[in-house]
Amino acid sequence: MKKNGLNTLRTLLILTAFLLVGMALAFYFRPQPVDQRIALGESLGGEFTLQTSEGSLKLSDLAGKAVVFYLGYTNCPDVCPTGLAVLSQAIHTLTPEEQAQVRGVFLSVDPERDSVDALKEYAAFFHPNIIGATGSREEIDRVVKRYGAFYRIGEETDSASGYAVDHSSRLYLINQEGILVSTLMHSSTPAEVAAGLKSILNQG
Repeated sequence: MKKNGLNTLRTLLILTAFLLVGMALAFYFRPQPVDQRIALGESLGGEFTLQTSEGSLKLSDLAGKAVVFYLGYTNCPDVCPTGLAVLSQAIHTLTPEEQAQVRGVFLSVDPERDSVDALKEYAAFFHPNIIGATGSREEIDRVVKRYGAFYRIGEETDSASGYAVDHSSRLYLINQEGILVSTLMHSSTPAEVAAGLKSILNQG
């Protein structure tokens, strides 16, 4: 009986050890916040090709501009409108000369429902300097991976649209050379976003 008890205890200790090791590995290899990954020198961001109502759009087409990249979808009930409203207000606080040097790119990860024409109208509602874009699933996934973002389309019967898209909600600030320099949460204040843009413009 004592031997069986020792065997049981030994088994529990081994299982506990494996569990602790697994938790440690999961913690070590957990996804790092985007800003931390940038600080560690990880190469995030870079060139992308998307589709707009005016045709193909590459990040390099916006060379010389400070770019704010944001992803979501037009039927987003609150997060996307909040993020784009913050960006819009931030742009409005800039001088006309500064505004001319800034572009926003709103990427819809839901091309099956968001046409390029609908995206043009949606983005322009917030600010004329914001471009609505989408792409093929391959193009979207390539951009999402490059920028350390994520999304997942699922059904949600309680939603007015009948579906929901879980997605990261960050404003990606890109300098005139197309380099991702920082990110801000969609809940950042317009003043914080404007400060980030001014920093890019002043260094350009």
